[in-house]
Amino acid sequence: MPTTISGSKAPKRPTKAATAEKQSRVSKVSIERINKIVRLIRKRGSVSMPFLKKELEVSEASVKRDIDFLRDRLNCPLEWDRSKNGYVIYDHLAPGGRFELPGMWFEASEVIALLTMLHLVEGVQPGLLEDHVAPLKTRLRSMLLTGTRSVKPIEKKVKLIHFAPRKVEPKHFQLIAGALLEGKRLYLQYWNRDRRERTTRDISPQRLVHYRENWVLDAWCHEKQALRTFSLEAMEEVRVLDEEALEVGEDELREHFESGYGIFAGPARYHARLKFSPSRAQWVSKEQWHPDQSSSALDDGSYLLEVPYSNDQELLMDLLRHAPEVEVLDPPELREKLYKALCNAAEKNRPAGTR
Repeated sequence: MPTTISGSKAPKRPTKAATAEKQSRVSKVSIERINKIVRLIRKRGSVSMPFLKKELEVSEASVKRDIDFLRDRLNCPLEWDRSKNGYVIYDHLAPGGRFELPGMWFEASEVIALLTMLHLVEGVQPGLLEDHVAPLKTRLRSMLLTGTRSVKPIEKKVKLIHFAPRKVEPKHFQLIAGALLEGKRLYLQYWNRDRRERTTRDISPQRLVHYRENWVLDAWCHEKQALRTFSLEAMEEVRVLDEEALEVGEDELREHFESGYGIFAGPARYHARLKFSPSRAQWVSKEQWHPDQSSSALDDGSYLLEVPYSNDQELLMDLLRHAPEVEVLDPPELREKLYKALCNAAEKNRPAGTR
């Protein structure tokens, strides 16, 4: 029977030692094990102590701490059922007729994964989403502290290195994200780097893409009546318009943007056959250059990679990165461009005093 307190006596205040002991017990509770206990009971109906010790790979004392945490802190109607010789959750005793773990209740590994994702977002461009990400990180850290001793050592064990991202105006990013969610058109003042000219565009945004450390926007251009890609750092002015955005079907987007190579979209008109040396093959064979690529290992250890493309500009840059460990077998035009680029690079970097 539950212990009752006489009306003439006030309950004793917990001593510092008792409080410290309770906090110590809570710190040893594993969120991951809590989730697993509930899942196991849901799946089997009841679970015994020996079964929990085996499945959780912990001592009986640890299992009891987790069970006490479920009962005392989460108000779980978890009891030992003598007839079933195991622990059972009595849902009819829970508010609403079924016990559920609190909302946003993640396993420790899931929270760590989310924190890592937030670090990725922060690293994409420092300060770009800080106002929106910071409160979420604070909540995730508090959740993680329920089951682990410290968040900071975990965060420090993941290091993300970014190289040469181009700076994006945070206000532009927020306007674009808002227009995407609300289905609105955008007005852009845009600097075209290839033609070195300033243009204005009325576009229907389709999706934001983070590609090779930089942000681009896939959109329907109402001036060109076609799908186009716009670099966010080249946007000089962004305004959200009142008009509803034109929505392009997912199949059409995929066909247009994924059939080309890299950021250059459009139907793939060419097919490159590339041969990598045995020393370079061990790296390139693990890479995906294109969703529709094909590859094979040759008898001498070389690696043959075949990729479709619509524009060779980005493909050529990737080939230069692997020179001289790559040979273009087809098409001849791509092979000639690579040869000229290598000759020009060699000439510009000729050591002083040599012919």
